[in-house]
Amino acid sequence: MQPLSHLRQTSRLDPAPSRWSWRLQRLMLTPVFRFGLRIGLPFVLTFGIGLSYLSNPVRQSAISDAIANTRSSIQERPEFMVSLMAIDGAGTDLAEDIRRNLPIDFPVSSFDLDLEAMREAVMLLSPIAEASLRIRPGGVLQVDVVPRVPVAVWRSHTSLSLLDADGAHVSHISFRSDRAELPLIAGEGANEHVDEAMELIRTAQPLGERLRGVVRMGARRWDVVLDREQRILLPTTGAVTALEHVIALEGAQDVLSRDVARIDMRLGGRPTIKMNNDATQELWRIRQLPESGQ
Repeated sequence: MQPLSHLRQTSRLDPAPSRWSWRLQRLMLTPVFRFGLRIGLPFVLTFGIGLSYLSNPVRQSAISDAIANTRSSIQERPEFMVSLMAIDGAGTDLAEDIRRNLPIDFPVSSFDLDLEAMREAVMLLSPIAEASLRIRPGGVLQVDVVPRVPVAVWRSHTSLSLLDADGAHVSHISFRSDRAELPLIAGEGANEHVDEAMELIRTAQPLGERLRGVVRMGARRWDVVLDREQRILLPTTGAVTALEHVIALEGAQDVLSRDVARIDMRLGGRPTIKMNNDATQELWRIRQLPESGQ
């Protein structure tokens, strides 16, 4: 038998931690676990409680109404309200067109105005080259526009139109006399070559008031139209040079002052002159006369 002293020693508690206690202590020494215990667990609990609270439709509606009311109270403050529109750079008719393209019911909050979309709506108007919109202090919607400047009248198959230097459509007119000060261009595709047409018109300035306009022929070349139904047929390339040649002939020999129907410059090395019918018949009659003395 064991001694009594040995039995008393074995009945004492073991000071070493248990297996689970040791594992917990080791886990508490892990940084990730401590972070999750201090921050992750409170976050999950808070999120769960908040989600449970907000899942109620009545509470959701109340919160939405509160947010909407707060937003409206801020946006509808007097300093954010726009009460009128000012347009600079446009005439009376163009300003009315701009107002029709921007149907705004004043007063309106500046937060409800999409300035970029409004600018695109203004740019849809063909007479406008550039536009900018801003809100001025005092609740004024400022619209600044740069209108297109017409440089020529284009006669198409169906109408008369004003074109700017880039060939962009400006507006329609009813009669040629409405813009008699502008040169006339005509023909299919003429609006796509306004710069070339204007160069021909500048070159033909020595012809003065005899010039009636230029016509695009076959969408590839130009005819210069003068009074008395005269025409100068220009080549596909080098049209300005060919026209300068004709004007030089006019200055030296008064070619266009005669009974000429057209001057064909399409063959650069061999200009061709066609007489009017009356002049041709008279020349033919003279040639048929018997020579004197026979």
